[in-house]
Amino acid sequence: MSLDRVDDDGHQIGYKALPRGVPVLTADGEQLGTVHRVLDNAREHIFDGIVVSTPQGRRFVDAPEVARITEKRVTLTIDAAEAAELPEHHGMRRALETRARRAGRRWKRRLGG
Repeated sequence: MSLDRVDDDGHQIGYKALPRGVPVLTADGEQLGTVHRVLDNAREHIFDGIVVSTPQGRRFVDAPEVARITEKRVTLTIDAAEAAELPEHHGMRRALETRARRAGRRWKRRLGG
């Protein structure tokens, strides 16, 4: 079997080569939306997830929920019902604020506050 497997959705590609506008499909074949942007930790070369443009707004898909990335589509590990529950994405600034709040709460619990 060849490592360059090709089927109707094209060649598998790395997350860094994923362009904006590629359709994002759920595990049961429903189109969730299209790729808005890829999020990664560039310093550590870690794929963080995908921001998807949907009719309901932008949604964040975490990396473990991405099953396959190809030239023509992204396929998720979650079905349409689970995808409907994905969190709204408010941009990088809001994500940093959320992470800072969570870290603050963790430190407060550790310090007994």
